[in-house]
Amino acid sequence: MTATAPRPGASPIRRPFTAAALAAALVSLVFGLILAGAGPASAHAALTGSDPQDGAVVATAPKEVTLTFSEAIAVGDGSIRVLDPSSKRADTGVEPKDLSDGSTVRYGVELLPGLPDGTYTVAWQAISADSHPISGAFTFSIGAPSETTVALPSEEVGGGPVGVVYGIARYVAYAGFTLLVGGAAFVLGCWPRGASVRPMQRLVVRGWVTLTAATLVMLLLRNPYTGSGKFADAFDLDGLQAVLDTKPGAALVSRLLLLGAAALFIAVLFGTYARREDAVEKKDLTFGLAVGGGVVAAGIAATWAMSEHASTGIQAGIAMPVDVLHLLAVAAWLGGLVSLLVALYRTPDIGSEAVRRFSRVAFGSVLVLAATGIYQSWRQVGSWSALTGTRYGQLLILKVALIAVLLAVAWFSRRWTGRLTDTAVPASVEPEAATEPDGEVADGVDPERAAQLARQQAVLTATKKKRIRDADPERSGLRRSVLAEAAIAVVLLAVTTVLTSTEPGRTEVEAKGAASSAPAPAAGPVNLSMPFDTGGQNGKGTVRIDIDPGRTGSNEMHVWVDGSDGKPMDVPELKVALTLEAQEIGPLPVVPDRLAEGHWSASGVQIPMAGEWKVDVTVRTSDIDQVTIDKNVKIG
Repeated sequence: MTATAPRPGASPIRRPFTAAALAAALVSLVFGLILAGAGPASAHAALTGSDPQDGAVVATAPKEVTLTFSEAIAVGDGSIRVLDPSSKRADTGVEPKDLSDGSTVRYGVELLPGLPDGTYTVAWQAISADSHPISGAFTFSIGAPSETTVALPSEEVGGGPVGVVYGIARYVAYAGFTLLVGGAAFVLGCWPRGASVRPMQRLVVRGWVTLTAATLVMLLLRNPYTGSGKFADAFDLDGLQAVLDTKPGAALVSRLLLLGAAALFIAVLFGTYARREDAVEKKDLTFGLAVGGGVVAAGIAATWAMSEHASTGIQAGIAMPVDVLHLLAVAAWLGGLVSLLVALYRTPDIGSEAVRRFSRVAFGSVLVLAATGIYQSWRQVGSWSALTGTRYGQLLILKVALIAVLLAVAWFSRRWTGRLTDTAVPASVEPEAATEPDGEVADGVDPERAAQLARQQAVLTATKKKRIRDADPERSGLRRSVLAEAAIAVVLLAVTTVLTSTEPGRTEVEAKGAASSAPAPAAGPVNLSMPFDTGGQNGKGTVRIDIDPGRTGSNEMHVWVDGSDGKPMDVPELKVALTLEAQEIGPLPVVPDRLAEGHWSASGVQIPMAGEWKVDVTVRTSDIDQVTIDKNVKIG
């Protein structure tokens, strides 16, 4: 058969360079997507309530502080800390008590007895059931709000440089799994002859190395990622031991053990299997490798399912095996796609039958992805409002759009596959006896020289065969469409990685609903004490104010003025004003009536909305001695 020659005037083929340039651009895009979503880790469990509540003012010190969450969490020593206005621990320092009841997840810490009045800060940190760290803080006041010196970290747990590197390792792990499982499945199911092809061997081995390295990095960084945020703590043996006792740590160790089995599988696939010539024996070995490899691949996929989204929430027993099927289908499709791309660009020998087999595998993978994806979307989103109104839902829409584009490009690839034929290699390019580069037969050459000439001839033969296949327009069209598919797949994998580290839409909506339906802070009298000094004779004293019930609407206010000796003190004039600076409300004047010596009151004091109000008190002790003092208080 006469080979079709390249078209006259056609530019030299530079597809390897083009593929490399596109890969570099895609890597930049992928890291941009990851870094854009690598801020503070999204909370997959959410704080839905507390007692006392955020901003509450209580008359007396509570015995304990409790926190309620939307789903199960893991806590340890120091997970909930209560700090007094001077930043000292106000709790007993023991591990939080599990106060959960049924579906309600609640933890609490006991407070020290005899706490003074002032503003207290509750700082909490935990690990949600799907392995992601969460943290937060809120304040409450005893008696009356006060200044506080508590300085909380500006960066949430799971953020910073450690969070960025951990996020990158997560993406790299998914990519390595895709190449390892998809490449091996492509060889076994679509192109058995590819087991002896060096580029295919390198692809699968690199997938194994990538997944192993990324898993080790995640295991070492797990402690600083969920704790201090410092790289140095990656080698803290006590911290590493603590990680091994957690569900995510156990999953990472299990993955490393399964990767040891995967290394044995690779050795057999590219060793014994590649050299096996007998058809019956090779068929039996194919079956054995398929079963063993499938078990190992499912086990590795399960290390994600058992520690992330699928392991928590509704129907976890169904969601985990569904998640395993989803990951395997992704690997078979996208990993096989990369394998096909490597075969089309780097090897001249892949035939049309192998391409058609992969087309069938890809079609089956898409069906599995559709079924499992619909179930996962319903489970993680749950409503149309969550689909369009949460970050998880918006990312899911982007993922579906990318899959739609990928399927459209795959349709073109399928058209090229249907027109693909195997171009026969003419005899002129079949291997010949050892010849000199100029074509003369080498007579009487030594074995070393003959081997060198054979290698040169093999290179020339492979080059000629590749040129002939590159001249096939159907094969060239297929290469271009597969390259486009792979490009979209890289971006799709990046979006999926960000999606797995984002709070599910259903959880976010439920947490917001629980927070909005939570009862308002218990109303209680607001108590203020403010010293004053008008500068004149007998001008020093203290103003005490009670606002009852200390909430929006009508309140009763009592004002006492005590002299420096602590006895009631009459003053010629006393004025009070309330200002909500955040909303530019006020000052609202309050004119109290004198009831007794040093005691004034005002009823029906209207406070229009909740917030942090500034209370101004003007005290005049003589015709010329006067001072205005103020203090902020949270009301409502």
